[in-house]
Amino acid sequence: MVRGVIERFDDRRGDGWLRRDDGALFYFHCVAIADGTRVIDVGAKVEARRVVGHVGHDEVVDVRTTS
Repeated sequence: MVRGVIERFDDRRGDGWLRRDDGALFYFHCVAIADGTRVIDVGAKVEARRVVGHVGHDEVVDVRTTS
């Protein structure tokens, strides 16, 4: 499980970056947002699952906001 905040999100492109608490960055696409909304606020605290993406790099999926 990866925990952190949304560092960047481009709603036109539908992708963004999650910054883990230790500073590591993980890419995600809007289809990975768990609630199905396809948008998420920059600065939102989240948790997600880390996976190897389609180009062989770490990404996150099942992105969920936390309190």
